[in-house]
Amino acid sequence: MPTAPIPHWPGRTIGSVHVRSTPDGAPEQAVFVHGLAGSATNWTDLMDELKDVVTGHAIDLPGAGFSPAPADGDYTVAGHARAVAGLLEETGPSHLFGNSLGGAVAVRVAATRPDLVRSLTLISPALPDLMPRYGPARIAAAATPRLGEWVAAKMRMIPAEQRISASFAMVWADAESVHPERLREAVDELRRRDGLPHAGAAMIGSARGIVAEYFRRGEENLWRQAGRIQAPTLIVHGRRDRLVRPAMAAKAGRTFRQVRLVLLPRAGHVAMMEMPQVVAAEARRLIGETRLGNAPLAK
Repeated sequence: MPTAPIPHWPGRTIGSVHVRSTPDGAPEQAVFVHGLAGSATNWTDLMDELKDVVTGHAIDLPGAGFSPAPADGDYTVAGHARAVAGLLEETGPSHLFGNSLGGAVAVRVAATRPDLVRSLTLISPALPDLMPRYGPARIAAAATPRLGEWVAAKMRMIPAEQRISASFAMVWADAESVHPERLREAVDELRRRDGLPHAGAAMIGSARGIVAEYFRRGEENLWRQAGRIQAPTLIVHGRRDRLVRPAMAAKAGRTFRQVRLVLLPRAGHVAMMEMPQVVAAEARRLIGETRLGNAPLAK
């Protein structure tokens, strides 16, 4: 039996959202933003690796994890970005991390509130792609009016164990490497969420929010916003990602102003969960460069 993983970090309510934090004492602050169907616990292991350099704060986006549904019912990327910016106003300027949907949210925050973001680390960010993979196509179908609600109702009839196994098989490069305790925690959490009246609406609303960004034009297009970001940026892609094409790293390299790209050959969609030590090493490098005022890459 592999060594038991560390417990998830304790949480508390900050403003209108639930946040899990590492102990105070590190010299700088960091905020972590999860992806669709995820929660703050997606960052537990990476936060542990970085707790000596940053005090980490992982948000449960509105309606996700232990955060309540937003009072205005807004699950758009802009709505989630407002929640993240609100947390950053509490922590002060911080190093911002985002995965998948959380990566898209982090891009919007970094572009619109540069005063709050010291550096930006994106792990398989869900930025608009004209050639999406099978997973995003399924998300788009689930986001279709009426069809999304029907899919959500049908999914709840499938045992939690089966849904979690299917989800991990999609986002991990090797689902067999998931620690049994983390698997059990995920099943228990899904069962808890099944009992929440807003869980389905949160999932569908967030899916519709990210799909809408794929078709957004003008100055609020996420790629245009990415091109305006001043913060030093690290982008991590897993070559075995089944949801976001690793080839999007090339476009990111052309778009972000100060960027370093890292492609991990044995990672999938959630590299911070699959290989937290590797991701932490890259993040430490960026944080150190930011502290010294050095850009990660001269373009």
